[in-house]
Amino acid sequence: MLNEDDGKYLLSIAKDAIETYLKENRIIDTPSDSPNHLKEELGVFVTLNKYNDLRGCIGYPEPTYPLIDAVISSAISAATRDPRFPEVDERELDSLDYEITVLSKPELIEVEKPIDYLDNIVIGEDGLIVERGFYRGLLLPQVAPEHNMDKEEFLSHTCLKAGLRQDAWLDEDIKVYKFQGQIFK
Repeated sequence: MLNEDDGKYLLSIAKDAIETYLKENRIIDTPSDSPNHLKEELGVFVTLNKYNDLRGCIGYPEPTYPLIDAVISSAISAATRDPRFPEVDERELDSLDYEITVLSKPELIEVEKPIDYLDNIVIGEDGLIVERGFYRGLLLPQVAPEHNMDKEEFLSHTCLKAGLRQDAWLDEDIKVYKFQGQIFK
């Protein structure tokens, strides 16, 4: 688990990465003073909000890069590559709120019948990944409580995010993973 100081540090790095990229068109280097524990490979998402509305959210669900590098990359991508939104403009920087969610490793939920997924999800604690072949959707743990979703709605919306039918989670060939997230704002 990371502490509040780690969270503040990562938030400042995300902000610096976006501002430098937008103002100077360059990617910042990994800070030489980064604590070693922030170089551990962890999944992470950077979320940008503007006036309490989503403005961008991109990340790495799997622990494939050192956390500090994944934050830099995800921050820039959230500002410039989220296909749901136009690129953040430099004039918007002062109106952005930053959120970083550091993820635990996704764990496959093994069930006898798909309906049993409902017994294996904790709203507000678990995030979900739904997968079928090349289709994959992810919703962070905070999404369900923020949108007052129950477990079935959470599974359904994760299926939709994957480009599948909303009831695809009931199919036998679906894989559902859960993970937890530590949120810093």
